[in-house]
Amino acid sequence: MASKLATLALLVALLGCVAHTCQAGYGFPYPSSAPKKSSSPAAPTLNYAHYYRTCKGAEKIVRDVVQEEIKRNRGIGAGLIRLFFHDCFVQGCDASVLLDKTPANESTEKFGLPNIGSLRGFEVIDKIKKKLEAKCKGVVSCADIVAFAGRDATYFLSNKKVYFEMPAGRYDGRISSASETLFNLPPPFANITVLEATFAAKGLNLDEMVTLSGAHTVGISHCSSFGDRLPRNASDPMAMNPRFASSVTRKCKSASSTVDQDFKTPNKLDNQYYKNVLNHEVLFTSDAALESSKTKRLVKQNLIPNMWETKFKQAMRKMGSIAVKTKANGEIRRNCRLIN
Repeated sequence: MASKLATLALLVALLGCVAHTCQAGYGFPYPSSAPKKSSSPAAPTLNYAHYYRTCKGAEKIVRDVVQEEIKRNRGIGAGLIRLFFHDCFVQGCDASVLLDKTPANESTEKFGLPNIGSLRGFEVIDKIKKKLEAKCKGVVSCADIVAFAGRDATYFLSNKKVYFEMPAGRYDGRISSASETLFNLPPPFANITVLEATFAAKGLNLDEMVTLSGAHTVGISHCSSFGDRLPRNASDPMAMNPRFASSVTRKCKSASSTVDQDFKTPNKLDNQYYKNVLNHEVLFTSDAALESSKTKRLVKQNLIPNMWETKFKQAMRKMGSIAVKTKANGEIRRNCRLIN
């Protein structure tokens, strides 16, 4: 089974090579240049009272739906946070990740290799959009819904400990390409150099990269995503510890099997992830990479009570400002899955 997982992981890397995005770790070079840096919007573009006059109560509608869905299935909260991340890193925070295939565009982001079959929460966004359209037709963008939902999922998964305001005013993008997911989203087998470069291309520094990685304290992963880590390589200083590796191997009956990303507090957004990093009890190579000399002190800082929660709020807001669209290059979609 382990060899099959490694083979599948290698296939993923090879597919990346076909798309001209070869990744190191499998004997392939990284792209010759980092992803193009996304420009952040001018400060006045987003504001905290954006819908106060045009759709008062819009954020409450989002929060109520998110709370209802998380009560039904806490895993959907992790999916909404991940949806926000995957949206902002490709084409900016513009809801381009929500677009479905059409005859004119057969390859949208949600069908890119890092996203297909792994993103969750689309139906929740649809439900929120339907309610908002009934209240304020054509006012609230899908991009803002994704940002609000990611914020509210953070709040409920942290048992209401991590709350923050999320500015709004994003417009929805009209471009969505599967190939761009390979260039812009950090792969699970990335080393610290690639992680730093990928986040820097989005205007996020090393500390913010470590902080946002803490979202891996919730959610699940397919075993194929860390096939390069099984079987355990005892000579690798960042390998899983033996007991954890044995436990994961037992659960990974096939490449499509799933395991909790944080095996200790899988349904709670907290700083347990950083303890897991130091204990060699994380799944991805990109998680283990945080124990490198460049980032280990930042990992330890996040174990200080309330430190990570405070930094996570700030990093989520900053990520939400990546390359936002305006009226000049975006729209307010009537249906989050289709351009107008």
